[in-house]
Amino acid sequence: MSIKFQTNLRRASRKLALSALTLLTATFTTNADPSKPLASTLEGRWDITVDVAGKPLPSWLEVRHSGTHTLVGQFTGFSGSARPISEVHFKDGKLNFEIPPQWEKGDKNLTVEGTLAGEKISGSLTTPEGKTHSWTGVRAPALRKTTEPAWGKAIPLTSGNEIKGWHPAGTTNQWIAENGILRSPKSGANLITDEKFNDFKLHIEFRIPKGSNSGVYLRGRYEVQVTDSKGMEPALDQSGAVYGFLTPSEMVAKDAGEWNSYDITLIGRMITVVANGKTVISNQEIPGITGGALDSNEGEPGPLYIQGDHGPVEYRNITITPAK
Repeated sequence: MSIKFQTNLRRASRKLALSALTLLTATFTTNADPSKPLASTLEGRWDITVDVAGKPLPSWLEVRHSGTHTLVGQFTGFSGSARPISEVHFKDGKLNFEIPPQWEKGDKNLTVEGTLAGEKISGSLTTPEGKTHSWTGVRAPALRKTTEPAWGKAIPLTSGNEIKGWHPAGTTNQWIAENGILRSPKSGANLITDEKFNDFKLHIEFRIPKGSNSGVYLRGRYEVQVTDSKGMEPALDQSGAVYGFLTPSEMVAKDAGEWNSYDITLIGRMITVVANGKTVISNQEIPGITGGALDSNEGEPGPLYIQGDHGPVEYRNITITPAK
């Protein structure tokens, strides 16, 4: 065997070994690198509307990848808070998942089935008590802002002894206006502003008796919790939280029966909550609508609404400053 032939053979062997190693490395990198997203057209956030006996009720779905071949997510139904989904099954354009019951009646899992068609999804939802409803969904808007807003004129929403600029949700109204205080002495209707808002700064003060519960809904879709929770650990369902999504950094609620204050800034999905003078949520993103939302049309302006169906509560000094 000539020296030249031996040299060429060694070179060819090295090239073959290097090619095999490169292919092997690429294969493992593709399959094991968690930074590479799973290629699924279902991933993302979806604003959903459920048809319940002809009445549209809002819901929300988020789907994301976990590892190389599993889809997980979270779901907000038309009642309760956002709940985790351990696995979203998706194949040939068909999706399905199930989650345990939360506040619904019945002891079965809530099950969702659907079909992806372009930028829309649709399907059916069966509640833990066995009722099935149809639903449709569209991709949720990002709502990202590239510039800071210029603020307009502050609008007072409470004053005197009459309710102006608000209407109750439903035919009955237990709310009373007295000396600039909006008072709900018992559970009843929620109270909604006549005007709708996009980005804004909000100052609001509230007083809640022991054991009661309320909430402030921003654009009618994102609830900041109002609860009797002094001394508790910060939680997703207690004072200062964006219900089911964002936990405050600390619990600064006062004793039941004392006045508390929120100063809230909402720009797109980004929210800052200052509770009793302390920043407890600092420029964090709200992923989607919370339970009890008026609708799931996240790209549109919405009203402010205060919850009156969970027990007695009082509000005063409500002032909203919209972006221009």
